[in-house]
Amino acid sequence: MDTQCRSGEEGPVPFRSSRFFCVGSKWYFTTREGFDSGPFSSRERAEIGLKRFLHVVRMLPEEQKLH
Repeated sequence: MDTQCRSGEEGPVPFRSSRFFCVGSKWYFTTREGFDSGPFSSRERAEIGLKRFLHVVRMLPEEQKLH
């Protein structure tokens, strides 16, 4: 769990957990919206999958972005 304040944050540090988790030998990532993606063969592959997901989300028009 990350217990450090991020740039621009004030007040108590909110609960944070990793976006990545492993079930058996397969890796997944989760989003703030509760979307789980996977399985991936390694954590590194899950990290690449998350980067690709975030790239696609950033390209969406504002009204279509997940909230």
